[in-house]
Amino acid sequence: MSNESLFARAQKFIPAGVNSPVRAFRAVGGAPRFIARGEGASMWDTEGRRYIDYIGSWGAMVAGHAHPEVVAAVCAAAKKGLSFGAPTEAEIEMAELLCKLLPGMELVRLVSSGTEATMTALRLARGYTGRNRVIKFEGCYHGHADSLLVKAGSGALTFGQPSSSGVPPQVAADTLVLDYNDVGQLERCFAESGKDIAAVIVEPVVGNMNLVAPKPEFLRAMRELCTRHGAVLILDEVMTGFRVGLTGAQGRYGIQPDLTTLGKVIGGGMPVGAFGGRREIMQKIAPLGPVYQAGTLSGNPVAVAAGLATLKLVQAPGFYEKLSANTLALTDGLVAAAKKHSVVFSAQAIGGMFGIYFRANAPQSFAEVMQCDKEAFNRFFHAMLERGVHFAPSAYEAGFVSAAHSEQDIAATVSAAAAVFATIGK
Repeated sequence: MSNESLFARAQKFIPAGVNSPVRAFRAVGGAPRFIARGEGASMWDTEGRRYIDYIGSWGAMVAGHAHPEVVAAVCAAAKKGLSFGAPTEAEIEMAELLCKLLPGMELVRLVSSGTEATMTALRLARGYTGRNRVIKFEGCYHGHADSLLVKAGSGALTFGQPSSSGVPPQVAADTLVLDYNDVGQLERCFAESGKDIAAVIVEPVVGNMNLVAPKPEFLRAMRELCTRHGAVLILDEVMTGFRVGLTGAQGRYGIQPDLTTLGKVIGGGMPVGAFGGRREIMQKIAPLGPVYQAGTLSGNPVAVAAGLATLKLVQAPGFYEKLSANTLALTDGLVAAAKKHSVVFSAQAIGGMFGIYFRANAPQSFAEVMQCDKEAFNRFFHAMLERGVHFAPSAYEAGFVSAAHSEQDIAATVSAAAAVFATIGK
């Protein structure tokens, strides 16, 4: 069946025809591609068309689609049973490995999604500190828990406003929304409200307003202010964990958080999330402490098997060096192609993540991201899709390279982009 006919059929029974909003192509227009299968760096839609994939299940597929070792691990685990609601040894292996690899993790609990991880981490921070207020940053996304679906208020230091219908104003009232990479604003906020702040939650490298890199002094100031005022620093590494390096963004930038949230890569394409950190904080979680959290499918044996197999692959010597080199080759190639055809364009890469922007320079804040030429991106997106290259269907999402992307895949992508830029530049 065609993508269009499937989309029409889906809309009769699924809101907007999709089970997660960005998949609907509302930002770029047109019908989404319904995927039939994936292998390595490629995926095929139901019409049989192949695409070089730079979505990678929104970063989860760091080893590529249907990696033989991951598939074998899943099949072996499934044959033993799909779910037990009781502990398994594989959960211990996952916990041991995460605590070994991540600098800030002493105890960890597995959950089923990144949203669940961040939601619980905030509850834990509030329970540990006895405070209610939380700082987040404009353009950072931490899942769809009510207190995190908040946008900036009208002033620099105002409490946030709900960004989704159905979120009570009183829930949003305890969330302060500041500008990413603005050290001065963060310092003023702590000077004014430090005794009431339970936590700061941040994407250490932002991937949810396109890719925005942190200023090192921004992360350092965050760590210092949280320590000074007794607030909990939560690094949301759902996207960056095992994407930007083997020790995550916290290892890459030398920032040790109090709590870390994880997802995506640690599930290897299946639904696994985690939160963990300092022992004294994690001991407040039930049944050790008064902060409640539970989940029927937490630590699901089949999902954990996929995650363990993936985490084994990323520990191979040279894995991240090659991943980073290929990602940089992609962004450098795109920038050179755009420059040749006088298209206003920039790009940057961090580990296996990248951002592309129809703007002269890579943005450093939400406001600068909003200055990108969205219509130019939309034209570029559809033209690349027609040439068999699938970027994220939004100008405000990061892209992802996998270990399965070859030099030929990168070269083909840059060649296709050069043809598109030649048209856009006229």
